[in-house]
Amino acid sequence: MARRDPASGDRRGDPPLAAWSPTIARGAGPLYLAIADALAVDVARGALRAGTRLPSQRTLAARLGVDFTTVTRAYAEARRRGLVDGKVGQGTWVRERPAGAMGDPAAPAPGRPPDHQQPWRPPERRGLIDMSMNLPPPVDGAAGGRLWESIAAIGRDGGTDLLMRYQEPGGSAEDREAGALWLSPRLPGADPARILACPGAQSALLAACHALCQPGDAIAAATLVYPGLIATAKVLGLRLVAVDMDDGGPTPEALDAVCAAHAPRAFYCNPTLSSPTTRTLSLQRRQALVAVAARHGVSIIEDDAYGALAPEAPPPLARLAPENVIHIAGMAKSVAPALRVAWLTAPDIRCATRLAAAIGATTLMASPLTLAIAATWIRNGQAASIRDAIRAETAARVAMARRILPPELVASDPDAFHLWLHAPAPWGGADLAGQLRAAGVAAVPAGAFAIGPAPQALRLGLGVPASRADLERCLYVTADLLARSPGFATGVV
Repeated sequence: MARRDPASGDRRGDPPLAAWSPTIARGAGPLYLAIADALAVDVARGALRAGTRLPSQRTLAARLGVDFTTVTRAYAEARRRGLVDGKVGQGTWVRERPAGAMGDPAAPAPGRPPDHQQPWRPPERRGLIDMSMNLPPPVDGAAGGRLWESIAAIGRDGGTDLLMRYQEPGGSAEDREAGALWLSPRLPGADPARILACPGAQSALLAACHALCQPGDAIAAATLVYPGLIATAKVLGLRLVAVDMDDGGPTPEALDAVCAAHAPRAFYCNPTLSSPTTRTLSLQRRQALVAVAARHGVSIIEDDAYGALAPEAPPPLARLAPENVIHIAGMAKSVAPALRVAWLTAPDIRCATRLAAAIGATTLMASPLTLAIAATWIRNGQAASIRDAIRAETAARVAMARRILPPELVASDPDAFHLWLHAPAPWGGADLAGQLRAAGVAAVPAGAFAIGPAPQALRLGLGVPASRADLERCLYVTADLLARSPGFATGVV
């Protein structure tokens, strides 16, 4: 009978046995996926080395306080990802992984030159792909490398000063000029003195609402709206009043009725590639809405988050009524979410002064460092190159979605990296989102966007999957669920 060696395994010659007991985030999705994800993280950072034998399924189930079958599914998922191997009677162990494989801490991060020493980063979370986030799709590594080179150049050219100072709310004159250059295709001739730099579009929206409204005031908005507006209204104590929509967007008749009945201080509008519906308002609809707001003396907050991605879209509302529109254009959707830079264009200098005060009172300022990066990318053309790469990859992903998903259920646009999926009866939007999450795909049901009753639909972010292959898998999972009834989709027994 073989002797036990507690330091190396159950028997002489066995691989070492890990006393592995991961910390699992409960409530964020299926437990088996959370266990598989924790395993992937520990493999990537070297806590579980190749050849290490994992605890038996019953042992790990007891340690974690979960059902045996949960661990069985977790190990099966880890095997599917190529993380582990196993044989009946011999247990489960960590596989050898080739250098440079996903999560290998020795591999350079995508888009960075190989001679950079990189800190460890978690591997791609393949168990749950969070398509509830509306992120631009990844661009090729070469383009990312050029961006990092330009950031390094800022540091070499005396960039330390950018880290060691505050600056006025709204940015420096040079920052505002860069903003005017970025906005020029959509807002030609915009005066840099009326343009303010903000730390992201959410900050710009907060500043605009803060400058225009007092607690208790009303803001009119379409029945389906950006969740950030809902959050901002709650923080500032504002009332959101729904403007009914038709297939063309919020209707002028509904806005007229809301203005007459509720006297809102502002009308919030996302006219181009609207989230969640992907709808772009026609020129005629834009003109009609602008006219209604002007007739009632209601200011417009135009959230042009996706305008830079849609060069064929009609002019922004701020070009149709520059005297009455506060225009917000973030760079998160069109260049880089982590940049946290947005441009807030005021109708006049007086309003710009109020907006600058609101920025100072709420978020103080945009980072001088990120503004310098944004200005560099705008002036050297890299921001436009990234935007164009995002547009090209978005078009390919939208085409894939249209090929795989039932066309009668999908609202999409080649320039929008999200789509609006109608849940067919007997599915409900929340039910479908729940079953998708159980299958490893997170989506946002319509309730997150609704000011009133929510339709049976959900939004899918096509940019989140790291590759087209991952996106294809998510889309087929979605299509398979749609082909079943909710009763057959559930795994509850």
